[in-house]
Amino acid sequence: MRKPRDFDSELKALADKARQLRERRVRQLGELVTATGADALDVDVLAGALLHATTVKDAATKEGWRKTGSVFFLGKGGKPAGGPSGQQSGTLPLGDGATSA
Repeated sequence: MRKPRDFDSELKALADKARQLRERRVRQLGELVTATGADALDVDVLAGALLHATTVKDAATKEGWRKTGSVFFLGKGGKPAGGPSGQQSGTLPLGDGATSA
């Protein structure tokens, strides 16, 4: 006879994994703000800029932003890759100070 599945523990494991993924995303977004130097902006200014960016419908403007972001992550922009912190090209710092490839 088959052992019955423990749905409660499976749901708990999935919920834990979802929580870990949300926490990782929030941490990476914070690292991105720091890497771009946007942490020097006033919180209200940063929030306003992000809110504006989410409402822009112009495809050409979004494409320009995408290209600028791509150049930033490749380390070919005016700033060193990773912004003021001098991270390696295309990486964000990890929690332990190491960098990802």
